[in-house]
Amino acid sequence: MTGEDRVAAGWERLNARLVKIGRPDVYDEAFRRTGTLVNAPVSRGSTVLFPDLDTMRRVGAERYEHTPIYGAMGSAVQHDLERAIAAIEEGRDTQIVSSGLAACTTALLTWTSSGGHCLLPDSCYGPTRRFADTMLRRFGVEATYYDPMISEEGLRQLMQPNTQVVFAESPGSHTFEVQDVPMLARVAHDGGARVLLDNTWGFGIFMPFTHGVDVSIQALTKYPGGHSDAILGAITVGSEEDWHMLRDAAIQLGQLAGPDDCWLTLRGLRSMGVRLARQARTAWKVACWLRDRGEVAQVLFPAFSDCPGHEFWERDFSGAGPLFTVVLTSGHDRAAMERMINGLRHFGIGASWGGYESLVLPTTGGVSRSLPNALPDGPAFRLAIGLDEATDLIADLESGFSRL
Repeated sequence: MTGEDRVAAGWERLNARLVKIGRPDVYDEAFRRTGTLVNAPVSRGSTVLFPDLDTMRRVGAERYEHTPIYGAMGSAVQHDLERAIAAIEEGRDTQIVSSGLAACTTALLTWTSSGGHCLLPDSCYGPTRRFADTMLRRFGVEATYYDPMISEEGLRQLMQPNTQVVFAESPGSHTFEVQDVPMLARVAHDGGARVLLDNTWGFGIFMPFTHGVDVSIQALTKYPGGHSDAILGAITVGSEEDWHMLRDAAIQLGQLAGPDDCWLTLRGLRSMGVRLARQARTAWKVACWLRDRGEVAQVLFPAFSDCPGHEFWERDFSGAGPLFTVVLTSGHDRAAMERMINGLRHFGIGASWGGYESLVLPTTGGVSRSLPNALPDGPAFRLAIGLDEATDLIADLESGFSRL
């Protein structure tokens, strides 16, 4: 299998599942009587009416069953999306929340408590770090940042008697370290802690519960939505105990998502495998071209052998996402990189990724780390590869290099 085929394989294998999950069964008895729509309709509303009080009480006790109870506890289309995400992740249940960051913060609030301690990778998403350093600290939870490439012995030394959570993000934001998740899970579980994984980059190509994760977090804004028009997050768990804890916390925090965003995400989910396979192939071509440029010190792409943790990507992932970082040689400065970026025409300047459009975002100057030497020496920028032609993107980047 070529490198290009390898990065696309997992996405291509998803297609048969994506066309069926979270949809009405067209072969059930109701369909044979009346027929049904291909896509579930959007139902909007705050109040659910019941025929009598006994029914209201019975349905009100079904908060763990994805049952419409009250608008603030989720709509029918939200529950369809929750079933679909749980099926892709091969988890027990999913809670949809308002954003990817809300998925990170709700999960941390669910499984930490005052007097507790959590371990987070130094490469984690910046807003997750900000939440841990501010609100979580005010609630009496201590956070320690660890090297994402830490050894098993090193991680065991950081575990404390009150460690409740080992958080992981694989690959890491901007620096793309792929973590040894099974090792993290082994150490965490030995210490009585849960493993929470931000699996946004690996959604669909990394099976979290197979590798020992307890809670998998995704920004559905990225791959599943796919069209840069919906903000959503998801938290998926593998056990009934964790599902009850999560569902109770989500209700208490008022976490939900609007039915229109849920419907848009379900629609985007149908084409996710096709889109991401194409985008991964294009990303491979662009990354290979960049790797051979004299202006480039390194391309931080998990599918490349020199990316930190590549061996774990090779072992645990069935494909690669179309997002990576480009590090320029130290002879270039930040101003030169910004000149290059400002003149690009096929790459929009924007902070998100996973949609159909190609994006560029500077890393230098916008990323915080706690550990020394955690960031590249040269200026760096992140590329999200969309559905553009590889030749157009390469020509755009070649023109950009002329401005360095």
